[in-house]
Amino acid sequence: MASAKATIVYSHITKDPEVCGGRACIDGTRIRVADIACLQREGYAPERMLEVYPSLNLAQVHAALSYYYENPQEIDSALQEDREVAQKIESDRANFLRNRPAR
Repeated sequence: MASAKATIVYSHITKDPEVCGGRACIDGTRIRVADIACLQREGYAPERMLEVYPSLNLAQVHAALSYYYENPQEIDSALQEDREVAQKIESDRANFLRNRPAR
């Protein structure tokens, strides 16, 4: 059985169906471009992002930001999907807690 192979889509950026659902990630990591984009939205400078992800180098951070700038709809869509999943999980959790039998 052949396994899916990671595809290099941009310098330092890959997409692998078996890693983070095939979303754009920094090569050799599970750090998504969306994770770097979120830090940038929070006002982090690329150098400060290295404090959050010390395993990365500055070239990888800049590549992730560049990929985001060239593909904002893809990354924004992924972030929206993440928010929707988180809301569904929280809603399901609240419903479970509200409907569980009393002891």
